[in-house]
Amino acid sequence: MESPEKQLELLKRGASQINSEAELLAKLRLGRPLNVKLGVDPTAPDIHLGFTVALQKLRQFQDLGHQAILIIGDFTAMIGDPSGRSKTRPQLTHDQVMSNAKSFQQQAFKILDSARTRTVFNGEWFEMMTFEQVMKLNGRVTLQQMLQREDFKSRIERGEPVHLHEIQYPIMQGWDSVMIKADVELGGTDQLFNILVGRDLQREENQPEQVVFLMPLLEGLDGVQKMSKSLGNYVGVSEPPSEMFGKLMSISDELMARYYLLLLGEELPDIHPMDAKKQLGFRIVERYHSTAAAEGALADFNTRFSKRDLNQADLPIVQMAGVEPDIVSVIVASFFQAFQVQKSRGDARRLVEQGSVQLRGEKVAELKAIPALNAGDVLRLDKKHAVRIG
Repeated sequence: MESPEKQLELLKRGASQINSEAELLAKLRLGRPLNVKLGVDPTAPDIHLGFTVALQKLRQFQDLGHQAILIIGDFTAMIGDPSGRSKTRPQLTHDQVMSNAKSFQQQAFKILDSARTRTVFNGEWFEMMTFEQVMKLNGRVTLQQMLQREDFKSRIERGEPVHLHEIQYPIMQGWDSVMIKADVELGGTDQLFNILVGRDLQREENQPEQVVFLMPLLEGLDGVQKMSKSLGNYVGVSEPPSEMFGKLMSISDELMARYYLLLLGEELPDIHPMDAKKQLGFRIVERYHSTAAAEGALADFNTRFSKRDLNQADLPIVQMAGVEPDIVSVIVASFFQAFQVQKSRGDARRLVEQGSVQLRGEKVAELKAIPALNAGDVLRLDKKHAVRIG
């Protein structure tokens, strides 16, 4: 093991907040592997790059000799974490959650060393609880504490409902920490409240309180909101190499430094922005697929956009059945079908006005155009996105 001081120096890199560094250093000086917890709710079968930020920090703890504990929230996922949410999440069945969990673990172990990871399902303790035990656990937290949460307060002020099962979520996440005797809990910056509840419960159980270790939230492809599948601004870990590469090429130059730091742990190289973006895309595809897949994705991108030979390129195929025939509707539908990017009609109109949209190599200049679309036609949406009509 590295010295405690050296470990702290390494672990701090990229972190958003540690409560507190002094507590973490004291735990590192205990001379034993720390129990480092990361809780995940498999509400969907896929992991996006935003979630890998915390997974990579867990792997760093792992490589420093500590015990990585991956909590699969098969019970908490049926509630859905309300953190940062403007409305109640749809509730899932246990069967749906367990199906998602299988895929989720396969993707998580592209980052974590599975042989050195302790994977625990929180149903192991929650499904054994009696109603009396649930009531006693709820009795440790007040409604006033829960209503301190900004997300709950905002919803109440807007007249939006906050359901009682959502209030259970921080308590359940906190109890997970008690059950595994967590020394450190990792999470995004939106997890501060939940992790602090865990500290309170550990203290009441006469356990040492876990260190709060928060990682930044990665902005999505839009550069504004955090990466989220529900917002359509994500890059999935299991997406095909060409789609993953293409999405990463669409991020803004301003966002590049943040993606390098949070996804690669490096500073943005001092090279041309396009070359830096290609390098980022190559390394991310290589990490989650293979070197050969990354080389293929780069070559395909160069064919499509650098050489502009779109007719020969392997483009995503979109279907226009049921889509309104005007060019604005076609653009919006194409972005969503092919790239899971939610463009507004205003965005689509601006692309036409800028001269970015081409059909069969010809610029589409009329906003009210109703183009004749034939199977195999290439529709260029902007400088970085093109599709083939199915």
